[in-house]
Amino acid sequence: MKRRDFILKSSALTTLPFFAFRQKGFKVRTVVIDAGHGGKDPGTIGQFAREKDVVLKIALKTGKYIEDNIPGVKVLYTRNTDRYVDFQGRADVANKNKADLFMSIHANSIVGANAYGTETFVMGLHKDTSNFEVAKRENSVILMDENYKEKYEGFDPNSPESYILFSLNQSAYQENSLRFAQKVEDQFKNRVGRHSRGVKQAGFLVLWMTTTPSVLIETGFLSNAKEEQYLASEKGQDLISSGIYRAFRDYKEEIESIN
Repeated sequence: MKRRDFILKSSALTTLPFFAFRQKGFKVRTVVIDAGHGGKDPGTIGQFAREKDVVLKIALKTGKYIEDNIPGVKVLYTRNTDRYVDFQGRADVANKNKADLFMSIHANSIVGANAYGTETFVMGLHKDTSNFEVAKRENSVILMDENYKEKYEGFDPNSPESYILFSLNQSAYQENSLRFAQKVEDQFKNRVGRHSRGVKQAGFLVLWMTTTPSVLIETGFLSNAKEEQYLASEKGQDLISSGIYRAFRDYKEEIESIN
């Protein structure tokens, strides 16, 4: 996607009228579930578990919960096997199918620290160094793409200056992204029994490229031995995916009741 296209997209979003998201009879019909990383990109790696494997299982379980329990909702995946998909391809699944929600599922890592817990991000400017570090790590995936400098018009995931681009975008989808993100963290904390690190903002390229409410869910830390065991287990994956499912169910009900 060209830089010019990025800027045009930003301009379009800032001019969308608020009432466009209050259409009478609006239904949440299509959700895109993005399992982060994949293929040549393993993501973060614990003592034995790889992020790409853990999040794919959670993504597929989440989608099955939705399909089995919420009739009329179409579930799409950016990947359902171990393959690499670039950011443009992930965003295209949501944008071309006019998705009503996009969720990107990941696992976190901080080497040398005993950090633990979940956190859910929405698109925005990072307000502290830790948020920026998470965004840099996830955005650095573009370095694996062929001709990434041309594809992303010189965007450098390690350069703070590159993130100024995101300040052009006051997303028209911010309110509903925050709404869903909070429900995810509420489920993790109150139903799943996880430690919630809260809802945060950071400059994630994949969220910025999607023209729909979107969040990035960090399900836990593979750098924490206890959490790695949990996230790699069938039980842990079931609990995490059921929490995301319930957050989606409640979000859908709330959005449709507003409209």
